[in-house]
Amino acid sequence: MGMFDYVRSSYDLGEHFTNTRCQTKDIDNTMTDYWLSPSGQLYIIDYSHTADFVELKEGDEGYNAEVPLFNFQWIPNGNHGKVSPLYLTRYVSIYPEGWGGEWKEWPTLKLHFRYGKLVDYEDVTGK
Repeated sequence: MGMFDYVRSSYDLGEHFTNTRCQTKDIDNTMTDYWLSPSGQLYIIDYSHTADFVELKEGDEGYNAEVPLFNFQWIPNGNHGKVSPLYLTRYVSIYPEGWGGEWKEWPTLKLHFRYGKLVDYEDVTGK
């Protein structure tokens, strides 16, 4: 296991990949969210500064004296995330999250991006 990124595609990549949350280890491996638009442009989704860190004090709802490390909450602050084009040039393999079949049959696509635009893709399942 390890860290990976998420890609959600609105581009028609086939039944296992379109409008499905997919994973990849070929971009940043920082659990970042990306979106592939219907036109094939790759975007990065930034949720930073959309919630405030609030430390819970004794007497607050949810406070647990036995586990002090987890006495906090993230409170939405009304800010919205930001979506920006990502001008990536490389091959990126994606696979659907939570595949229920055999490991060797896990659907996998190899996407080719040039300056953030999808140029081509290939089904590499089982290869």
